[in-house]
Amino acid sequence: MRVTPDQIIRDEIRAVGAYHVPDSRGYVKLDAMENPYGLPADLAAEVGRLAAEAPLNRYPDPTASALKARLREVMTVPAGLELLVGNGSDEIILLLAMAVSRPGAALLAPEPSFVMFRMIAGFVGLRYVGVPLAPDFGLDLPAMESAIATHRPALTFLAYPNNPTGNLFDAAAIARIVESAPGLVVVDEAYHAFAGESFLPQLERHPNLLVMRTLSKLGLAGLRLGLLVGRGEWLRELDKVRLPYNVNVLTQRVAERVLGRMDVLSAQAAAICDERARLYDRLSGMAGIQTFPSRANFLLFRVPQADKVFASLKVRGVLIKNLNGSHPMLAGCLRVTVGAPEENDRFLDALQGSLEQAA
Repeated sequence: MRVTPDQIIRDEIRAVGAYHVPDSRGYVKLDAMENPYGLPADLAAEVGRLAAEAPLNRYPDPTASALKARLREVMTVPAGLELLVGNGSDEIILLLAMAVSRPGAALLAPEPSFVMFRMIAGFVGLRYVGVPLAPDFGLDLPAMESAIATHRPALTFLAYPNNPTGNLFDAAAIARIVESAPGLVVVDEAYHAFAGESFLPQLERHPNLLVMRTLSKLGLAGLRLGLLVGRGEWLRELDKVRLPYNVNVLTQRVAERVLGRMDVLSAQAAAICDERARLYDRLSGMAGIQTFPSRANFLLFRVPQADKVFASLKVRGVLIKNLNGSHPMLAGCLRVTVGAPEENDRFLDALQGSLEQAA
């Protein structure tokens, strides 16, 4: 008897597509919220030496103790709290979802937000509850509190700033959600370097609050390192779900060293914020474009005939993210990562030509 996927693979897995990453070769790549700047020559040389000396024949430190100590230092983690590290924040989301996935349990998040919240809920069999944002992309607090009361989520995610809208949710509204939630609330601070606001200082006040971050937006996307900060009573349980040696030896060594040069990373983040302001002003001055304020390293904007504009940008050698059709609130929306000045200029020139062509 021949066994087929529809007989073995869960229906909800077969019903979704794999996460699609477009081929970016040959484009000005402004689609994935990456830091456009490389490391300075002296630091890059030191990274090369660390890689050459790494004991690749041995498993990495299973607890990543040296890396955690560095993270605690540079991120000013309050004393008494613990850290858990993962292979990118995606793995952290997966660990959290697996740990709470009892029959009937729910994962709740506002929408539109980071697509992996919904996808991972489906992967592990959690009920996903998406609560639409307010028209201005802020939290609809009454709707969130109503959904929490109805669905009693085991896990709630709030991206701060939010992806793909770029805005910071109202801090008081987040505190209300944390207080009313019957389960864990995770504030995803992937774009903290560009926002300057954090819920880390609130962790000791709220027993059910966790804060998640990543080094990807800081310029280390290729290392795939995410982290979770919270009370030990939670992180010790989550650590049981973490696969052994999940953060490799190169990531541990390189991240620890590069984080010792926060002056470099902070200067790059400041340069990106400066370019974000310039890009926002230029986009806001273009006829027919609605540009949304952002505290992240990207900008969301709405254009007429978004699909045509996106396709025209690709023809002109610029790759951004087309969000039109991904959610009703994102109709006509495109998202551009803030690049280096010359990349942003290429994008602006290509966008102007694309708008004229689509008119």
